[in-house]
Amino acid sequence: MASESTEHPPPPRTEEEEEARIISAAARSLPRDAVRELLSVGVCVRCIFRLFGVRGPIYSCSSLSTSVLCSVFEDDSGTERIGSPINGVVHSPCVIQDPHKDQLFCGVCLGILQFAYDQEQAISSCKKESHMNGFTASIAELVKREGHQIDGFSLEISIPPVILANERAIRLYMKRKYESETWFHEKLVNEHISVKDALKLSIIHSLENHLAIKCGVESFRIRLTYSHSKASLKLQNFSAKDSACKKRKTEYNGPGANGSHMSTGNGGSEPSFSESDAAICRTLQGLEDQVFAELFPMPPEKVSEPCHLNCNCCRMPIYICGRYMKYSRKVSQTCWMVDGERIGEASVEEIIGSNVLPVCKGDSYKFHAAGREDIDVRMLGSGRPFLVEVLNARISPSLSDIQAIADKINNSENHYVEVKNLKIVDSQVWTLMREGEAEKQKQYAALVWISRPLEETDLQKISSIKELDILQNTPIRVLHRRSPMERKRMIHWMETERITGSCQYFLLHLCTQAGTYIKEFVHGDLGRTQPNIGTILGCRAEIVQLDVTDVKMDSFD
Repeated sequence: MASESTEHPPPPRTEEEEEARIISAAARSLPRDAVRELLSVGVCVRCIFRLFGVRGPIYSCSSLSTSVLCSVFEDDSGTERIGSPINGVVHSPCVIQDPHKDQLFCGVCLGILQFAYDQEQAISSCKKESHMNGFTASIAELVKREGHQIDGFSLEISIPPVILANERAIRLYMKRKYESETWFHEKLVNEHISVKDALKLSIIHSLENHLAIKCGVESFRIRLTYSHSKASLKLQNFSAKDSACKKRKTEYNGPGANGSHMSTGNGGSEPSFSESDAAICRTLQGLEDQVFAELFPMPPEKVSEPCHLNCNCCRMPIYICGRYMKYSRKVSQTCWMVDGERIGEASVEEIIGSNVLPVCKGDSYKFHAAGREDIDVRMLGSGRPFLVEVLNARISPSLSDIQAIADKINNSENHYVEVKNLKIVDSQVWTLMREGEAEKQKQYAALVWISRPLEETDLQKISSIKELDILQNTPIRVLHRRSPMERKRMIHWMETERITGSCQYFLLHLCTQAGTYIKEFVHGDLGRTQPNIGTILGCRAEIVQLDVTDVKMDSFD
């Protein structure tokens, strides 16, 4: 019996072999004479692939370079070597620039897809063409140095608008040479990939490996902001030329002549340097090809300096909500300074925020509350809803951390403030608090004095009032910071309580619409609030003390 032969599967490719296969397959899909042309005018390899709309893992190949692309063409049997005749025409050979010698960078992406960048303190300095792995390692080092504890990230990229002008210039340049080719309309016109997307495709996998986390989580953002002052200055100069041309054309044709104008922002031919990137992009898009060709060099000029890169990483704000009670009449809600001196002994904002911030290891915090009480008004009962927004927190606090924050505040020596229902929430609670603030009802307890003895009929009269509409002009005490206007508010109900041993003092309990000025409702504010307790009882009325006893907002319970 003949022995059966056993076929062994081929060994798996190494990473280097797999990259070589990917690069070779992608390169052979491109029109070679067009690739030669792009290389000869200083377009980098990744820009060539993205301009032709090539997709897939080609961008993340660490060995991708001009020399590798050229070697694929030269080693491809049965095809011409670079520099040999094609259809009777001798094309220029690939010009492989040595960036470490000449420091020439891609005239389209300005070195971004070559991982070249100018010095920035946030990351390692690199003025020559860099390797992708070293580039992503520098970014990961920054994230780790900042001390962030994260389970994922998102990547944001900002590029100067001059790159869009460079892209258009190279496409118009190629159009003059290859407009009759089918691939030109299928690829260069319709399928090109942006610099931002190409950079993401290039570095995300490597960045995930360095950080040991996946991309796709929006709560932590890494932002790469590229700028190029010299190239952007040229773009502004070209804009000025266009504005001057349009101005001359308008003067020649007279008022009402047709023609698009660059927005200079200052009414003259000089471009405004305060124009936003978005405005510049809109202007570029509005230029006809013929006008664009008169303003911009084609192909784009080679550059000797890469972009300046600023790398920032930050976590989206963490929100911690709850309710606070304020027991002191010498504590303001937020820090209150007049002429450099503090008013009051402390503030609710500082007491809560100073205990939250160290636990979250954030850069800073913002304190938001559903309304506010005066410094001499206590916040009792159910407490007032509040929200602490922690900016760029390095740590997301656990449930035990949150409880520890509450315990520290509630057990403080001064006992000015207590908190309850403390918890981490998402950003939607901000909207709920703003909506609830306008719709909520609030309850108060006020110590009131009147200018005559209190009678039983007074108590009955006050308690019988329901859904009372009042008009309040902006109180005199807040006119320095509030616009003068008339506000319509409602007193939902009132109840009275006698004080033993006193005939002119009583407790007034009331429930009102949000935004009602209670002090002014009692004393009338020189007639600026009508009706008021004084007009209801037919005597002078003054408020001695005021407490908030309830703020109704179900979403914070």
